[in-house]
Amino acid sequence: MIVSAMTMISRVMGLVRDAVVANLLGAGLAADVFLFANRIPNFLRRLFAEGAFAQAFVPVLSEIKEKHGDDKVRLFVAQAAGTLGTILLIVTILGVIGSPVIAALFGTGWFIDWWQGGENAEKFELASGLLKFTFPYLFFVSLVALSGAVLNVYNRFAAAAFTPVLLNISIISCAILLHDAFDVSAYALAIGVFAGGVAQLLFQIPFLLRIGMVNKPVFAWRSPEVAKVRKLMLPAMFGVSISQINLLLDTIIASLLVTGSIAWLYYSDRLIEFPLGLFGIGIATVILPALSKLHATEKSEDFQSTLDWGVRFVLFLGFPAMAGLMVISPLIISVLFDHGAFSEGGVDHVKAVSMGVAAYSVGLVSFMLIKVLAPGFYARQDTKTPVKIGIITLVLNMVFNIMLAPFIGYLGLALATSLSASCNAFLLYRKLNQQGVYQFSSFSLWFALKCIVSAILMAVLVYFIAQQYSWQSWSLIEQITLLCALLAVAMISYFGALFAFGVRLKTIKEASA
Repeated sequence: MIVSAMTMISRVMGLVRDAVVANLLGAGLAADVFLFANRIPNFLRRLFAEGAFAQAFVPVLSEIKEKHGDDKVRLFVAQAAGTLGTILLIVTILGVIGSPVIAALFGTGWFIDWWQGGENAEKFELASGLLKFTFPYLFFVSLVALSGAVLNVYNRFAAAAFTPVLLNISIISCAILLHDAFDVSAYALAIGVFAGGVAQLLFQIPFLLRIGMVNKPVFAWRSPEVAKVRKLMLPAMFGVSISQINLLLDTIIASLLVTGSIAWLYYSDRLIEFPLGLFGIGIATVILPALSKLHATEKSEDFQSTLDWGVRFVLFLGFPAMAGLMVISPLIISVLFDHGAFSEGGVDHVKAVSMGVAAYSVGLVSFMLIKVLAPGFYARQDTKTPVKIGIITLVLNMVFNIMLAPFIGYLGLALATSLSASCNAFLLYRKLNQQGVYQFSSFSLWFALKCIVSAILMAVLVYFIAQQYSWQSWSLIEQITLLCALLAVAMISYFGALFAFGVRLKTIKEASA
């Protein structure tokens, strides 16, 4: 509950941040470029730090803690921090110096236009400049991921879950205070990203001090424990972060599409990230240390029941979130983003983003399941299987992109990501089943069907009510009132339907036992 509460605060602040960005930059050229410049370091963060490193680091750390005690843990943390920090510092310096190369590599369409003197040349130049401010975020937030993993292993979940709030506060503050200081307001946001990374790292240090885990970093590339993390990390780098690779590929292709495509995909993804981060990542944050400990103590039955709890909870919350986003996303987008620069330019950005949300929503439950199923491998220090599945998924994503993007543009990219995520989740489950680690029982199947039917009934009711009002011309307060009412109806109808189908809170708890 603490993790969910802290994550809720973080996600709400994230939506406020996105509303500020939308109001300041809209969904045109400046928004495309800033979101691009911010996505690159975030992609690397999720790939190396929160993705591969965390999934390799936590099982090894848990094993050392259980078998050797805190003194050995302190040495290992110092070695991991020194080694990771050194590598990150080098990568960050190279990234800042080589920002034009990075902009050309990932913003291919803009670079081609710049080379040919086309209309999008300005995007490439702006992206190169913004990356010099946003790329260093990788250094700070990767160390934050390391310290957060340590805190989670010691059951200090709240501090790590609250940390992202500081990034949102930093970006919002810089947007308000500094936007007039630059000819291009996006630079104020980029500075906010940099400052947010510093604030996040400084925030976690006192909590590490309380558990005695702040020591002088030591570069220890050849340390057996660091080598073990490194060995586990290389395949995990690909396997656990496949969804991020897919999103980055979408960004590259979107740079070849019409102006606004990157912004539409970003705002769509942000709405999907709210339930994904609140429930999927929140559950995964708790479940990985728990599974790692159970594996280290060879409690296989408890391992399966814990994994089963994660899957059931995802289904319980994921299906209504998916259905709800599909039917009321236009109203949510209007409330959050349709102000200031976002409503300018003669383009119906609300419709464009809501269609993107619908396409991403198709894969929401799969996105959440991946966050729960992948730890089932990494907790057992099996990194090879997710890599094989990841390769298959990546290829499928590109195939779907090629099939869909030429016909439906950015929507094809979003739908391709959802379809490939569904394949990823299915293959992860199938392999866990084949290995005898986890099996979806008949009871689980009936539980899932009840959740699906309840979510459909909820969506139909909410859609019917929403269609009775011409809220597009309403004031913001009136729209917020309607949105709150629809959310209340959604919750009551969903839980009411589950109750009618015989699902009780006790039943859910028993399912996770």
